[in-house]
Amino acid sequence: MAAEEQDKRPIKGEDRKYIAQINLILKELSKSVEVFPERWEESGAEYIYRTGVVLVRDEDLPRVIELFGGGKADDGGINGASRLLLPSDVPPDAPKDRSTTQRFLKYADLRLGRGVVTPEHLFYVTPSVSPCPATEPEQVKPGAAPSPYIEDKSTNGQGVKVVVLDVGWSPAPAAGWLDGVTGEAEDAFDSAGLIKPYAGHGTFIAGVVRSMAKETEVVVQSYFTTAGAIWEFDLAAALDEVLDLAPDIISLSAGTRTRFDLPPLGLDVFIETRLNRVNGLVLVAAAGNESTRDYFWPAAFPETVGVGALAENESERASFSNFGGWVDVYSPGEHLINAFLTGEYHCTEPPHIGEVRKFQGMARWSGTSFSTPLVAGLIAGRMSRTGENALQAADGLLAFALGQAIPGVGPILKPGDAHNSTT
Repeated sequence: MAAEEQDKRPIKGEDRKYIAQINLILKELSKSVEVFPERWEESGAEYIYRTGVVLVRDEDLPRVIELFGGGKADDGGINGASRLLLPSDVPPDAPKDRSTTQRFLKYADLRLGRGVVTPEHLFYVTPSVSPCPATEPEQVKPGAAPSPYIEDKSTNGQGVKVVVLDVGWSPAPAAGWLDGVTGEAEDAFDSAGLIKPYAGHGTFIAGVVRSMAKETEVVVQSYFTTAGAIWEFDLAAALDEVLDLAPDIISLSAGTRTRFDLPPLGLDVFIETRLNRVNGLVLVAAAGNESTRDYFWPAAFPETVGVGALAENESERASFSNFGGWVDVYSPGEHLINAFLTGEYHCTEPPHIGEVRKFQGMARWSGTSFSTPLVAGLIAGRMSRTGENALQAADGLLAFALGQAIPGVGPILKPGDAHNSTT
């Protein structure tokens, strides 16, 4: 990868929607957030991070505090990692940078090596650097049915539990395939009664899981409550908390790129100390929507199932989908139709800023956000057909996906493959 300071991905034309997306994050999080690089409006953003805070493994904490000449470890989070509140004074021999947080990070790189001290990255499910979804929700005709949809009693997901970490859950009374889905209520409407930019995401995702395996137990948790985002340390703690619900599958349509493309430290510790010690559990994660091969986390972890998006024709990669050897599988993620909110939505992204869209419980949406629960649903469907645990079912599906790989794209899974992979 090029040096961190090098500008890349010039923003032009339609890509300028990222400016509107990042500005939404900055508005909600105010002074607690910074964007790298500093001139992100000109060159494109690498990642968003927390001001005045870094993450450190607990075993490295004493030497980092000594190096920095102070700092306070914050309570909470997960065992094995700490959020370190930076001291007010930067060491005088630290490299120069307009950002105080970046100065501490560069100083730690020089003295301790890259990756010992990392920023606390912001993870997001909607408007941001690597937006997921790739588009804003689109209207569909009244009475539209979910698409794709699989009606197969042998792969209905019965006895399987999927937990979705997202913005929360809004019941969709007209969507019978969502009967029995539970979750934490989302804050879906603003003070004017309009649908918020990130609202309905969790409901749509639950609908996609159920469209693949209609008897799956689905629980939608509300963690991404501020502009569809959550800090890295809090996400690790949320994932740890979700384990108490005893899921077979965790579906996470969120992520970020990171400083130097290194694994996010907070999630790295969670995977090492918690996820890998739960027998048969699978974390399915979205590959992101920047059309780049740069790592997008947590999808890029080898322990997760990283899902990219196929185009609507199911024979090409969707133009927005990230790609590369770290993406495990591609599945339909363009123009999916499923349950949404009822109400009025005002678009916030170019070229549709200000456009009014009215929804009646259904929407069309695109993004790796939605190819991810499709794969989670296929895993659930295969589990109910074969009796495998989630890890075994995921491995079987990925082997099948490799057997029908598309040149120039990679391994693919389509609706119906929970059945096809076992016949």
